[in-house]
This record gives sequence, C-alpha cells and structure tokens, in this order.
Amino acid sequence: MQITWYGHSAFRLDFAGRSVLVDPFFTGNPAFDGNKDEAIEGVSHILITHGHGDHIGDAVDIAGKTGATVFTNYDLCMYLAAQGLKNFSPMNTGGTVDAGGFRVTLVRADHSAGLVEVGVNFPLGSANGIIVRADGEPTIYAMGDTDLFSDMALINDLYKPDVAFVPIGDRFTMGAESAAYAVKKFLTVKTVVPCHYGTFPIIDPDAGKFTAAMQGAGSKVFVAQKNKAFAP
Repeated sequence: MQITWYGHSAFRLDFAGRSVLVDPFFTGNPAFDGNKDEAIEGVSHILITHGHGDHIGDAVDIAGKTGATVFTNYDLCMYLAAQGLKNFSPMNTGGTVDAGGFRVTLVRADHSAGLVEVGVNFPLGSANGIIVRADGEPTIYAMGDTDLFSDMALINDLYKPDVAFVPIGDRFTMGAESAAYAVKKFLTVKTVVPCHYGTFPIIDPDAGKFTAAMQGAGSKVFVAQKNKAFAP
C-alpha cells in the first residue's frame, strides 16, 4: 500500500489495483499545493467521513470525471445524489460493505455533520470514522473529525487497525494532548499519521505539539510530507 496526504484530512490509498480517496478536499484547501489532476488520476473509490465542506470537498466533480463510487452515510449520499452524483454506495454507522477487493466500515466519531455553506445548518447524517480492510494490506483507521471517546478501544479490538489518520488541529477536533492520549490509551496501531492541522489560522499550524506528546508511545508517529506517497 502507498499512502499520499494532500493536506487537511485528504488522503489517497493505492493498493491491489485500487486508488481510493478519503475526504477529497482540494478546491479551496489552503494546505493543498499539488496538482489536482494528478491527485485524482485513476481514482476508483471515494470515502467521505462526514458532511462538512472541508471533507466532502470535490467528491462530486471527481466522481464525475473518474467514474469513482462514493461511500459515505446514507443521508449524505442522498444529498450528493441531488447535486449530480451518479455512483454511490450508501452506508451508516456500524455497517460494512464490500467495495470490490476491500471492505469499508463506518464507525463512530464525535463531531457535528451539518451543511452550513448554504446559509442554514441542516444535518447530513452522522460524523464517522472509516475502517479500510484488504487482505494482505495494512488496515487503515481514518478517524475523521472527532474528540476522543473510550469506545475507540472497542474499534481497536474489533478491527485491529495498523495505521490511524488522527486529527490533531484542536478547536474543531482533538488537539495534541487529547489526540496523543487517545492513541496511547485506546489504540495499538503501528503508525499514526497526524492530519487536520496547518490548514486554517485558527487550528494548530504544525504537528510539533502532537509529536512531543507522543514521546514514549508504542506507535510510530509519521508526519507525512504533502503530495508524497509513503508506505505505512
């Protein structure tokens, strides 16, 4: 598996002939300084954690250009279908679907999930984390936007993730201290990739505080370079 981080919570997973985008926030993303056409080339699947604009991102446009199928909660799927999305696979918290060569599971996240860009706030389903499992590949736990919660231990026990994408930017998600505590207390992952920082001035600008708070942890912290693929 190769993983690429594009800033904020946008990732790409390449494995077993699949190219999967998670929370594809490119347009309007101050942290994205790459080439969108290159980032979306060959994408077959799009996974969305929740209905905020900085996570839905360019999903409808990308799916239209690539034919990729979007996997997210039912309410958000129906909203995106009304915006022109053609290929989608609706789910809800706790559900698992076979995405063709790998499995996608939606798990709990503690966060809001309403669309506010239209001038009013209306809910688009629940906020979720996402588990990605494929035979012979590392299991990914993309936490989405969330606070810590003790049932992360149950997610860890049941799905046994190897890699976690952990939001650390504070204000809207866990900050450095709480994110480090969550990883140390509830997870046994091999690799932690911090995300949801350095995008907007009102969240933490870098991963320095989180890296310091993770000293002595059993998990390796990998601070990804944007637009550069790495093996977990």
